[in-house]
Amino acid sequence: MTSKGFKTNELGERNKSAIQPNVDATPRVGFTQYAEKLNGRLAMIGFVSLIAIEVITGNGLISWLTNL
Repeated sequence: MTSKGFKTNELGERNKSAIQPNVDATPRVGFTQYAEKLNGRLAMIGFVSLIAIEVITGNGLISWLTNL
């Protein structure tokens, strides 16, 4: 018998050192809230990086890529 993640023995005493993790059975594939947050944060990092490159080099993205 479990009670909020705690294992209990046959006397009904809780064993606090053996906390069972809460396992989420929903699949982590597709357009989940976590994936959307991660994609948004990565896009923001990329956008700020492009602005930083433009400020540091004095060239825009297109001219920076074509001058390689």
